[in-house]
Amino acid sequence: MALFAAAGGAEAQETRLAFADVADEIFVEGKNSSYKLEADSPKYTADLIDTPRAITVIGEDVIRDMAASSLTDALRTVPGITMAMGEGGQPFSDRPFIRGSESTSGLLVDGLRDSSAQSRDVYNLEQIEVAKGPNGAFAGRGAPGGSINLVTKKANAETAISGLLRGGNADQKRGEADLNYAVTDNFAVRLNGMWQESEIPGRDAVFDDRWGIAPSVTWGLSGPTRITASYEHYEGDGLIDYGHPLDPVTGEPIDDIDPDNFYGLVARDFNRTELDSGLLTISHQLRDNIMIRNITRYAESSTDYIASNPDDSQGNVVNGLVVRNVKSNNSNNETFVNQTDLTAQFQTGGIEHSIAMGFEVANEKTVRATYSVEQVDADGDPIPRGGCDLVGAGAPSGYNCTDLYNPDPYDPWVGAISLNDPTTTEADTLGAYIFDTITVTERLLINLGLRWDKFDTETSTGLANKDDFLTYQAGLVYKPTENSSLYASYGTSTSPSGVTAGDGGENINTRNEDLEPEKGRNYEIGAKAEFFEKRLALNAALFRTEIVDDHVATAAGRGAPQEAIGKTRVQGLEVSATGQILATWNVFAGYSYLDSEIIDAGPVNTASEGNKLPNTPEHSFSLWTTYQPVERFSLGGGANYVSERFGNTDNTKRVDGYVRFDAMAAYAVTDNIALQLNVQNLTDKRYYERVYTTHMATVAPGRSITGTLRFSF
Repeated sequence: MALFAAAGGAEAQETRLAFADVADEIFVEGKNSSYKLEADSPKYTADLIDTPRAITVIGEDVIRDMAASSLTDALRTVPGITMAMGEGGQPFSDRPFIRGSESTSGLLVDGLRDSSAQSRDVYNLEQIEVAKGPNGAFAGRGAPGGSINLVTKKANAETAISGLLRGGNADQKRGEADLNYAVTDNFAVRLNGMWQESEIPGRDAVFDDRWGIAPSVTWGLSGPTRITASYEHYEGDGLIDYGHPLDPVTGEPIDDIDPDNFYGLVARDFNRTELDSGLLTISHQLRDNIMIRNITRYAESSTDYIASNPDDSQGNVVNGLVVRNVKSNNSNNETFVNQTDLTAQFQTGGIEHSIAMGFEVANEKTVRATYSVEQVDADGDPIPRGGCDLVGAGAPSGYNCTDLYNPDPYDPWVGAISLNDPTTTEADTLGAYIFDTITVTERLLINLGLRWDKFDTETSTGLANKDDFLTYQAGLVYKPTENSSLYASYGTSTSPSGVTAGDGGENINTRNEDLEPEKGRNYEIGAKAEFFEKRLALNAALFRTEIVDDHVATAAGRGAPQEAIGKTRVQGLEVSATGQILATWNVFAGYSYLDSEIIDAGPVNTASEGNKLPNTPEHSFSLWTTYQPVERFSLGGGANYVSERFGNTDNTKRVDGYVRFDAMAAYAVTDNIALQLNVQNLTDKRYYERVYTTHMATVAPGRSITGTLRFSF
């Protein structure tokens, strides 16, 4: 097998070659390497060039060349997505904001909802599919800004062994292995594994250890019936890094703080996650043009942490003291999803149809509790509000207060920790959908999608919400040439109270349980074109995304009632280039302009009307490119630009924009072994990645230098 040949899933696209293969002009199944890929989901009833919406597909080649290890790393290549933070059930899990809206509810695994609160690794991913704009017809409830579908690796017909060993500064160590064996022409097994121990470059005491294993088997590779069973076990162990406190006067991170400062407590804080997930897919080719498939996913996940929030709300930071405020969570989530779909291609009256239709049933159950953590001073008295000024930092405060400029994460904290009573949240979903791409003529296509959902959620505290609703999409595609298209589309989403049940039901409460769902709608026009024998894709889109019936407060105070009367809007432009410019030159690039505005914030927060939406940078740009100047040697590099972001609707909490550069070099020692050097954050730019609505902003890792030994047989 040629170096780095990437084995596709049982139903994935043709085998792709990695960048080093392109350098040596090696070909497998007639396809050479390109960053340009098609989507995997059967719900896309046409190729991407004929699909009327902005969709980006991130493949293994991009992930490998960038030396990305997490979903957050990989999504950095897609402008318009901001990873946000919070204090509740998922402060540092994957929490994407797409086009101004939190779209955690739009995270899918192999097309099925993933309600776990996790920070995801990429070792077992074939590709990542990002669809922009309200996407309820595709993803079901939620997905107001879009959806992200994670396609996992599965056993296939190619016998191959590949993997890597990686090491770098900040004691970074990582290993991956991917073994696929075709036992017969009809049966294959595959095993993916990953192990990592790593500190975080440029952050004191913070670490991120993880390991995972993912076996799969496929039967029926050469027949009309195919069965794939896969399983993944994943564990993570580390510390949650809340970053630096905000200045209560300016709303920005406090000046003159050492970027390495970590305000947590190694003796108290922890962050442990675990996932067990099983997937069973059964498909049968009824005829050449008709296929039926049933896919079932059962997953159990847990999140268990205590973290230190460098709290600015008690007024201490102005005196050089910081409260190590406690945030905690202990949650266990069970998810069962079963989906049956039928895909078919046929003609009626000379008009071609490509249809995907099906139904889905799901049950999600979360048991969530918080910890009671004793915060007392040296005399055993509780730290009062504003108490850092009274007791000082260090030992007198029981190490619950620390010095703003010189915190010691290894302070010898001692205190009692107990688990509070849990709350159980359960959600049941029943959905049915149909998608159709209608080819009226060779130049004119119509894309339609409709989904009905019945959603029922209830908590052990007596809160409940029941809704049923329709979401839909419609698009018109005109093809000036075979390799280009112009389109106009409209799509919707619906987000009922309790939409993210896997987060412990935090978004359902006595104030909003009976409210009408929030609704998203997206207007979009765009153009797509493919060049160089379809190896390079260029896309451009103009859009307006609106959220209406937004749940907003109607009176002052934390427990104030809400009404579904709010409205926000994001409009803008997105352009991208993906694929090969030359046989030895790959590019993955994009730019996003987001003009966001709060139109109606309700009768209490009128001052925020006209402001920008939180976690919505006006400008963002990403470029990653690789080039092979001579045989067997590859160079690559990238840049990321993100403009300023606000943490709250009042626009009083903010972080500056930044530009970050990355670089790589790779040398194919043989057809089976290669060496790769990656420098992430090349200039050691210290910037803030995320900003919260009140207290803090998180610091991006410093310069990371890693060397990788890759092998493939």
